[in-house]
Amino acid sequence: MEAIGTKQSHWDQVYTTKALEQSSWYQPIPNISLGFTQQLSIAKDDAIIDVGGGDSLLVDHLLDLGYQNISVLDISPKALERAQNRLGERAKTVKWILADAAKFEPTEQYDFWHDRAAFHFLTTEADIQHYAQTAAQAIKPGGFLVIGTFSEQGPKKCSGLEIKQYSEQDLVQVFENQFNKIFCQQSNHLTPSQATQQFTFCVLQRTHSN
Repeated sequence: MEAIGTKQSHWDQVYTTKALEQSSWYQPIPNISLGFTQQLSIAKDDAIIDVGGGDSLLVDHLLDLGYQNISVLDISPKALERAQNRLGERAKTVKWILADAAKFEPTEQYDFWHDRAAFHFLTTEADIQHYAQTAAQAIKPGGFLVIGTFSEQGPKKCSGLEIKQYSEQDLVQVFENQFNKIFCQQSNHLTPSQATQQFTFCVLQRTHSN
């Protein structure tokens, strides 16, 4: 529990001292993530979870598009509070989950699991494997897993923490026992400070067999 508390304190500090628009991950319109929901024909009532969503604007845009069954998970209560305050009354339509992505124990299943820049903070094999097993249990057969991490050409640290870089092959390999690769792509993200971060995004589909 000490490690979880330490991580939570770290992220609470980040969200307390930085405005959303100053955060390196800030996207006024998360076009790549929104594009996946269109490409994969995610239905408006499908169960969607944004893992490590923090106070990302993805949930705002999903609500604008009419999605009705959205969960946002983050380790930082400060991040979730900021998102809830921003959304106002609309926050009541979202399920907010305070949890460490490495230790998450889902109570429902999802059609679309989205993770942009949370998974790469898991640097131990135990945490990585637990995450993969959790995703396999929590995503419905035929459902989709979208993972975005820093690529091998991306940063090696973020918000003062070490991260694990991934190539397309490495990312697919982590989940290959329970997921089939649909496609992967490289993407450059321009931060508010005008730095370029290269991401690897992979879209995987949960197999129908155990």
